[in-house]
Amino acid sequence: MSGDLAVALGIFLASAVVVIYLGNQLAKYGDALATLTGWGRLFVGSILVALATSLPELSTNISAVRLDPPNPELALGNVMGANMVNMFTLAVVALFFGGKRFLQQVAPEQGYLILLAAIMTGLGILFAAVKMDLSLWQIGLSSVILLVVYIVGMRVVYVKRPQEAEGDGADSSAGMSLRRAWVMFGLISAGVVVAGFFLAYSVDQIATITGIASSTLGILAVSLVTTMPEAAATIAAARMGAADLGVGNLYGSCVFNIIILSLADPFYRQGILVNQSEAAHFVAGGMALLLILFGLVLILGRNRMHRFLVMAGLALMAALYLAGAVVVATLGAPDDGALSEGSTVGSGEAAVGKSGNSPVETAVET
Repeated sequence: MSGDLAVALGIFLASAVVVIYLGNQLAKYGDALATLTGWGRLFVGSILVALATSLPELSTNISAVRLDPPNPELALGNVMGANMVNMFTLAVVALFFGGKRFLQQVAPEQGYLILLAAIMTGLGILFAAVKMDLSLWQIGLSSVILLVVYIVGMRVVYVKRPQEAEGDGADSSAGMSLRRAWVMFGLISAGVVVAGFFLAYSVDQIATITGIASSTLGILAVSLVTTMPEAAATIAAARMGAADLGVGNLYGSCVFNIIILSLADPFYRQGILVNQSEAAHFVAGGMALLLILFGLVLILGRNRMHRFLVMAGLALMAALYLAGAVVVATLGAPDDGALSEGSTVGSGEAAVGKSGNSPVETAVET
């Protein structure tokens, strides 16, 4: 069993390294596209960069529900956990890059995007609790509603986006054509998808071998890695002085993460994906919603707050994430029976998972 666990951990860590590198590159080419297209950093951050940095979550979720047997708990945990981590990233990056000074670089129009992130996360929690058993062509009605809210909300964000001053982002686009920026952005995004597939495979194996709940692994382990592109892109944006791009990326990713539940739903053939919720998912989702709204208060009220109060608020955001993570870890800890059962499973059986075929073999067959 130890050898199989070592292999799974090796794949997990290798995928993490790839994801971190690609996230840095996404910020570079995303900022160039913001300038070359004239769309602005907020909109490019909330749409293009957020979509690209959320590709690991999308790839991981689809891979998770296509495993044999499917692992919807991992998919839901990844989404809810990723929104928690994004807000932790916002708090840490803002603290490191000046606190109040960093937040003052964020356009107040970000408020529309933040409200949309709160609404989408709240709807995700609501649908997970209500468990509507209504579907259209095997796609849950809840998934359709989420998609409609996303489209309408992003239209509002686009209309309300701030007009940026001439020359913003000029350094990142210097000597770069629009064609090259699009091509490189697309290639890097494709690399993120591949890394996300191997993340789902490795975490499913770790869950099988260790007995740790998939929902917990999704919230704590997978979400940390799949949000590394967001973190890397946000740090890179902050270093370039593009706070709007970085913050738009984080909140836009929170919005898109919930949409991933809709996009992965057609691939889950045993019901409606959002209905496969556990207690840990509600803890993570509720904490994510609280942190999203906390960030909204800090961003909109930064000019009326003393800088020490802003710093304290950001530190509290980080502490709340850690508290939520502890609760989730407690809920998902393996019991003695699960550990005993995992120890008696033959290494070959553990390596191929619950169905007798490895997730990679299953995905290839399908």
